[in-house]
Amino acid sequence: MKRNIVIIEDDADIAQSIRYNLEQEGSFHVTITTTGEAGLRTVLEHPPSLILLDLNLPLMNGFEICRRLRREEATAQVPIIMLTARTDETDKIHGLGLGADDYVTKPFSVRELMARINAVLRRTEGNPSSVYDDGTLFIDYNHFIVRCQGQEINMTRKEFALLKLLAQSKGRVLTREYLLDRVWGIDYDGETRTLDVHIRRVRQKLGIDGYIETAVGIGYRFVEAGKQAAKLPKPSEKP
Repeated sequence: MKRNIVIIEDDADIAQSIRYNLEQEGSFHVTITTTGEAGLRTVLEHPPSLILLDLNLPLMNGFEICRRLRREEATAQVPIIMLTARTDETDKIHGLGLGADDYVTKPFSVRELMARINAVLRRTEGNPSSVYDDGTLFIDYNHFIVRCQGQEINMTRKEFALLKLLAQSKGRVLTREYLLDRVWGIDYDGETRTLDVHIRRVRQKLGIDGYIETAVGIGYRFVEAGKQAAKLPKPSEKP
């Protein structure tokens, strides 16, 4: 069965070159859209196996598309590889923080892009587990159950939603805006400090250091307790 890939790219030559090479492999069906709005509509109507997303698009840029896709349940886990001519590290950090799975800078070789596509698909394909269990922390995503060191922990719905969201994106920095959108909703207009308070409560209830790390000025990420995490990126300036 062929996997569907959507390319959201306004450079026709680049888009056609990528499509040709993907379809030559024989295992992909490729759809091209040339504007942000068209790409967003296409992906939401028929979520694909993977999205190749240019950042510099007319009408709606790639960052905004990524943010919206990660907010929707149907596309929250669809792999996204960002394509861009931007070389600024801040843009890369921002893109990965919004939930992109990889980031490729133009100009790129088609062979490298193909390798990255296949690597991301290997990493993300398959049925997601309904539980997290590392021997110390157990989370049953479907039945609202959390146990740490064998003791069951009572959490509010929002505390559980935050922990679930972070654990299911293990190792990936999730921005404050993304977490607020997914847990409180896009229309939430209260204090962003609410997020920090809930994160602090989750940490206190788990009672173990190391599960939820802070990416200063960006957001939070989940790492297994006792495992040394890579150094978190820091923005050039604090907000």
